[in-house]
Amino acid sequence: MTAGISSLVTSSASSSTQTGTASSASGLANNFNQFLTLLTTQLKNQNPLDPMDTNQFTQQLVQFAGVEQQLKTNDRLDTILSASQAASTASATSYIGKTITTDGASTQLADGSATWTLDPARAAAKAVVTISDSKGNVVASQTTTLAAGSQAFTWNGKTSAGLNAPAGTYSIKVAATDATGSSVAVDTSVTGLVSEVDLSGGTPVLLVGSQRVPLSSVQQIGLSTSGS
Repeated sequence: MTAGISSLVTSSASSSTQTGTASSASGLANNFNQFLTLLTTQLKNQNPLDPMDTNQFTQQLVQFAGVEQQLKTNDRLDTILSASQAASTASATSYIGKTITTDGASTQLADGSATWTLDPARAAAKAVVTISDSKGNVVASQTTTLAAGSQAFTWNGKTSAGLNAPAGTYSIKVAATDATGSSVAVDTSVTGLVSEVDLSGGTPVLLVGSQRVPLSSVQQIGLSTSGS
């Protein structure tokens, strides 16, 4: 009989890790009733000369109580997770129709113009700006100077051959040096309009044109373009 109770408790513990919280809770309630029935029967029919080991009896109760507590903890964690996901979704959808600035080197060429924000660590006497298409092919290169601080860099969509590059995603790379020839680090970011939010994954992703932007990459949020 003792083995039967231990097996029942073990089965309940295994169930809690292999099935959903709701079905596990239901199974636990059923198993608990069976547990009490077995326990009562065992107590009634135990040999007075060889009664149930008190330590074993206590261990069975503690083990079963532990399973019950684990399921209650899982219930609370699921509730917290659902609330967190709902808050994240609500936050993400509020970005639609607004302009955002996000760290990164890729942006969209539209209407013959693409703009990046460059932020050198200090003034650069020489900065070679290389622009590549979505396949990694270099389409244009320019040499300029950069002042210290954040500043916009706009590409007119002209390739090195003087042709108009097709609309699409382009990335920028900046190799800068100061007056002494020492390398200068340049951070890049882009600004664009959020057109939709992808909620198919575990975390929401903002779409700026065809560019996918995780919420963690957003540096700044602009006003809505609706005029409200």
